[in-house]
Amino acid sequence: MRWQVNQTIPATWLVYCRPGFEADAAAELAHRAEQVGYSGTMHQGDGWVSLELPDGEPVNVLHREVPFDSLVFARQSLVALPASMLSREDRLTPIIEQVVKSGWSFEEVWHETPDTNEGKSLSRLIKALTRPLESTLKKRGALRRKAGGRRLHLFWLDGDCVQLGMTFPGNRSELLGGIRRLRFPSRAPSRSTLKLEEAWHEFVPRDEWELRLGDHMQAADLGAAPGGWTWQLVQRGMYVYAIDNGPMEKSLMASGQVEHLREDGFTWEPPRRLDWLVCDIVDKPIRVLAMVERWLIRRWCREAVFNLKLPMKKRWEEVARCLAHLESTMASAGVRAKIQCRQLYHDREEVTVHVRLLE
Repeated sequence: MRWQVNQTIPATWLVYCRPGFEADAAAELAHRAEQVGYSGTMHQGDGWVSLELPDGEPVNVLHREVPFDSLVFARQSLVALPASMLSREDRLTPIIEQVVKSGWSFEEVWHETPDTNEGKSLSRLIKALTRPLESTLKKRGALRRKAGGRRLHLFWLDGDCVQLGMTFPGNRSELLGGIRRLRFPSRAPSRSTLKLEEAWHEFVPRDEWELRLGDHMQAADLGAAPGGWTWQLVQRGMYVYAIDNGPMEKSLMASGQVEHLREDGFTWEPPRRLDWLVCDIVDKPIRVLAMVERWLIRRWCREAVFNLKLPMKKRWEEVARCLAHLESTMASAGVRAKIQCRQLYHDREEVTVHVRLLE
């Protein structure tokens, strides 16, 4: 069957990503689509990537078959209509007409921009348009109370161009722009502390924190100095083995919850099984991975969060290679585990991996 190209059919898979990682997000989308039998035309701009299916084929099935939680470089995943050019004299009418003709209905409207300075400069325009747009959409029946939790996203490429997208409960980020902005705690030894805090928000459901991140647990922080990640563990009431030849923040040592061992994080072995392993060592991804695999196979921890520092080019290929190696190693050792990976907002040239052993 062939579909006629139509401005009101969502034939585009749109994702937001970290600026500078568009090629990696595009490579991942192409790979994921090919795995489930799809291909299309790739487009990208600063902080976003889209895959357009041929002949106007609806993208809904592809969007469902590649869950948002399985993506590494995407901050948000949407089914989208073609971008619309807008007149400065009347920006609202084309948007409303496209929504009504598409037959979409939704419970809320989000205005978003690329994570760039140019995108941020559109805030005043968006604020001026928000109320009249929502009022008209309510009158036209598109914005209503019960619409299956669907959300309309207006992705403003610039002040004269917007792309409409839709997301669905359970297959999207619940954060504006897919970005989790955390406040840096002034008492933490380094800004890297935000990476571990964001990882917990991303990978551990909030209602499970008391069970999985509770008092009296034990953890190891490999490559700990000066203590940004150790600080998060201590705040949760854990006892921490901080492994690093470098110095630790004095206030952390005064807590009585940290044992600082000046040893090599790649060779140190815990005295007993721990609840958590965390690691932000700067080294080749495959070397860090081999070390973590040893911990997991020997069941030295129940859960692990670690970062993989990425090369300058072909970063998706490196991530895919590492994740495939991890899955194969766990399977060969007969170790059941849930593996998740994402480039977090507070990451830079790296991705964060979470592994939970299933017992």
